[in-house]
Amino acid sequence: FRALPGPGAGSTWWMIDELGFDQSFLAKLSLIGATLTLAGLFLFRRMMAERSIAWIVVFLTVVGTTLALPIVGMYYGLHEWTAALTGGVVDARFIALVDTALESPLGQIAMVPMLAWIANSAPAHLKATFFAVMASFTNLALSASQLGTKYLNQVFLVSRQVTDPATGAVVTPADYGELGTLLVTVTVIGLVLPLVAILLTRAAGLRSA
Repeated sequence: FRALPGPGAGSTWWMIDELGFDQSFLAKLSLIGATLTLAGLFLFRRMMAERSIAWIVVFLTVVGTTLALPIVGMYYGLHEWTAALTGGVVDARFIALVDTALESPLGQIAMVPMLAWIANSAPAHLKATFFAVMASFTNLALSASQLGTKYLNQVFLVSRQVTDPATGAVVTPADYGELGTLLVTVTVIGLVLPLVAILLTRAAGLRSA
């Protein structure tokens, strides 16, 4: 689940250049996301305690895919349609804020059941070892995510405008033409791979905690 690739920096460049998001607004989104992630740990603590890891991963996969759709939609003009429909109220920034507010509480939930399983199941004298091993697997998953992101960005090329600081001449023109396909691909991978992994573990007779 944590090894899934992302769209990379190209989506942030597009938000800054095409949607008009500045660094201040992106910082606010990051702050909102971090705050609501902590709130989500308290809000969903009962669900994490009562449900299996497989159920939680399926839940996060479906919800995460649903919440990724507004960003994909904005690439194809969703914010222009909603802004025209609501008199400018539901614009790109409004959609980004709401999407972040809904998505952020789910940010770290996938990690908690695994940590709880270690705390309950690992022998007392091996708990530290179990935590270290799982942390290593988590780091490996994050490395796989970065590697997958790199390969996707080699397939779907996205570039930001680069100018020569001395002459002001455009060295590399901005090109977001393939960003939409990249976003759709990342969304589909994020939906399909976790579900396939769960089906394979069930088919192999493996149980989740």
